Amino acid sequence: MNPMLFFGTLLLIFFFAGIRIVYEYKRALKFRFGKYVKTLQPGFRWIIPVVETIQKVDIRVITVNILSQEVMTEDNVPCRIYGVVFFKIEDPEKAVLEVEEYDYAISQLSQAALRDVCGKVELDTILSKREEMGKNIKHIVEHETRDWGIEIIDVKIKDIQLPENMRRMMANQAEAERSRRARVILAQAEEQAAGTLLEAGKKIDQSPSAIKLRLYQTLSNIAAEKNSTILFPFPEEVLPRNPKE
Repeated sequence: MNPMLFFGTLLLIFFFAGIRIVYEYKRALKFRFGKYVKTLQPGFRWIIPVVETIQKVDIRVITVNILSQEVMTEDNVPCRIYGVVFFKIEDPEKAVLEVEEYDYAISQLSQAALRDVCGKVELDTILSKREEMGKNIKHIVEHETRDWGIEIIDVKIKDIQLPENMRRMMANQAEAERSRRARVILAQAEEQAAGTLLEAGKKIDQSPSAIKLRLYQTLSNIAAEKNSTILFPFPEEVLPRNPKE
């Protein structure tokens, strides 16, 4: 075999073996004999095979679930809480060199922070102020990850599971509250209707002619029914008349 051809083939294989493509949403840390050299930007990159290696880091927003945590609230109610953390790599060098498996570390920190925050408040606070609880957890996690080159974007509480007896008690409480509101609304409606009738009665009392008109209207409504017989227990003349007449 021609030595030049053989050498050219080896050189070509050597060149292609060192080709690396870094996508726009990633960064690549280059190591030479295990020592960090620099961070490669997106595009076509070439490294020395065997001598150099790269480790790619995704710089997009990453989502990590907070595994369900058994929490005892301040008012001694046991519950299981699920959450989620959104974070982003701001400094790939620190994220790789300062902590091992940063996503696992963030997950563990978030679990501890969730137990700590939710264990210091009552159940009603957790149920009604999820956003506030998430912000408190985020504050704790981002304080711990500040030196890792990681930005904690948000922490959300996804779900809260309560014991069966507690769910029944809350359902009964909600039903009682709805019943109370219904009774209040009905009482207010009756009060308004009574006030309207009182005002109408006062206006009718001020005009005897209005009493007659009201009587004739009532008779007309009764006469609309078939086979109706109307009896007057007193003559119409006894009805009060207009003083001006």
